[in-house]
Amino acid sequence: MKLIFAGTPPFAAEALSAIVAAGHEVVLVLTQPDRPAGRGMTLQPSAVKQVAMAQGIEVFQPPSLKDAEAQARIAAVGAEAMVVAAYGLILPQAVLDMPRFGCLNIHASLLPRWRGAAPIQRALLAGDTETGVCIMQMEAGLDTGPVLLREAFPIAPDDTTGSLHDRLATLGARLIVDALAGLPLAAQPQPTEGVSYAHKIEKAEALIDWRRTAAELDRHVRAFNPFPGAQARFGGQPVKIWQAEPLPDSSSAVNGEFGQILAVDRKVVVVACGEGALAITEMQKAGGKRLPVLQFLSGHPLQVGDRFDVAPA
Repeated sequence: MKLIFAGTPPFAAEALSAIVAAGHEVVLVLTQPDRPAGRGMTLQPSAVKQVAMAQGIEVFQPPSLKDAEAQARIAAVGAEAMVVAAYGLILPQAVLDMPRFGCLNIHASLLPRWRGAAPIQRALLAGDTETGVCIMQMEAGLDTGPVLLREAFPIAPDDTTGSLHDRLATLGARLIVDALAGLPLAAQPQPTEGVSYAHKIEKAEALIDWRRTAAELDRHVRAFNPFPGAQARFGGQPVKIWQAEPLPDSSSAVNGEFGQILAVDRKVVVVACGEGALAITEMQKAGGKRLPVLQFLSGHPLQVGDRFDVAPA
């Protein structure tokens, strides 16, 4: 099938690779313009652009799809369908209507739950017990289109955004290949109940508030791993917390003021929360490396009775 692919990050790149491997003719790849990155802030191609270049596929990087010139470039290739995954630009109705089979979106949530930009993080923060991928027929609304294929799997107690991302990317790549092979597919309208929106993650959200429960902070740490990292403050200095788990409320170690260090040993730092306590096993100081607690403590001694700064109300 002759296709256009639109996407930008690694999640989308895995789908593009799978589509090419399945034998489809990808005649044009749309991706975000190169962005500065790294210490030298040099322009870097997106993960999708790198795959496209390796496959010899033409790449188009317009800043918008609203102008006539960009739309004419897309229309000229005569694609039968467009696959969209984490592209980052809004597709106008004129573009949505161009391919014979329309535009198919790979979305990393169980729609209509978590429409929007950050479904993986929001599912973890909310304590969802499952997630999955929907292949959706795109329309003008934000992730409102009917669903062609859907598959779910459970969220494990130790899942992070990073681990879920990788599993969802693999699932999305498989489902989009299945969807393309079965076109045209029956479309199921999304339910009107259970709609929620996964608003874009802001760095300020990563700050830990020790007044929250240990269970909530466990999800917080996992949701912001690998980006931007759950951040606490100690003596006014930022400290990132990368791995932790909640202690049961019945534990003898949970009595203390929120943010107070209750126990320190070679493997763990236990901190009191608004309810329960969090056992931290991996930390990072500003400008340093992620370290197991033992190595972190060798350069940054923490003691029982010390207290992390409390986030403002």
